[in-house]
Amino acid sequence: MASDYSFDAVSDVDLNLVSEVVQTAMKEIGNRFDFKDAGASIELDAKAKKLVVRAADEFKIEQAYDVLVTRLAKRGLPIKNLSKGKVAAALGQTARLEVAIQSGIPTDKAKKMQQAVRDAKLKVNAQIQDGQLRVSSKSKDELQAAMRLLREGAWELDLQFKNFR
Repeated sequence: MASDYSFDAVSDVDLNLVSEVVQTAMKEIGNRFDFKDAGASIELDAKAKKLVVRAADEFKIEQAYDVLVTRLAKRGLPIKNLSKGKVAAALGQTARLEVAIQSGIPTDKAKKMQQAVRDAKLKVNAQIQDGQLRVSSKSKDELQAAMRLLREGAWELDLQFKNFR
């Protein structure tokens, strides 16, 4: 039997699923009458991990964004990991909205999570490792308590727990 048990707290977004959701949302936008002459589109930039929503005006952008968020929620993708920017005027009397997809736990939030685990006086060791938080302990019960603590916290991102061993 292993002497230490551990798990990784991560915040990942499957970009393949996001791509499928964008295609589905574009089909819906193409079929809707209220988007007829709006020139609305949603594009995924997988390398930069961002979505770009374009339309004729701010109202149409908000509607297209709502369609996207609804589709993302139906597929079970985390909405908390989207950070919506401001609507900016683009060339040709159009507007655009950039939505960043946050993948991985930022260092400042990971430090807050690590501090919360320490403040709870659990017998666990939490380490920050490139976009994730590794929690280890000799007791599985302590790890379960740490998971519960992290689930109940208000971290403004969706957490998943992986590599429980």
